[in-house]
Amino acid sequence: MSAVEGFEAGVEAAELFAALHAACFDDPWSEADFARLLASSGVKGLIARSEATPQGLSLIRTVAGECELLTIGVLPDARRSGVGAFLLAQSEAAARRSGARRLFLEVSERNTAASALYEGAGYRQIGLRKRYYRDGAAARVLARDLV
Repeated sequence: MSAVEGFEAGVEAAELFAALHAACFDDPWSEADFARLLASSGVKGLIARSEATPQGLSLIRTVAGECELLTIGVLPDARRSGVGAFLLAQSEAAARRSGARRLFLEVSERNTAASALYEGAGYRQIGLRKRYYRDGAAARVLARDLV
């Protein structure tokens, strides 16, 4: 894969965010969901691309010095190529620019690939939400200080 680059996108890209999310997840968010979120205060959307082809997305929300990674996804054909790490790093940079001192996220206990990415980037578990996902899996709550 060629070099990955990224850009911030807003409500105008809700359709693209929804299409990418649908390609990444079994239970995707709708275009209306993305439009609503992207229009919200403190929310930033990021798209990763290679050779002008979208490869993944992330969405963050910063409030009162903390940032939540609302979603992050990489197209199946682009997984294990650095796109996820790129999106995570870009999300952290956007969070810092927004004044966040900490970033947190939730990940399914069953998603070992994502957990390895986050832990490799310095995230540590700070909580557990039992039976959080529709499939009955718990959500691991992870966080990392950004300062």
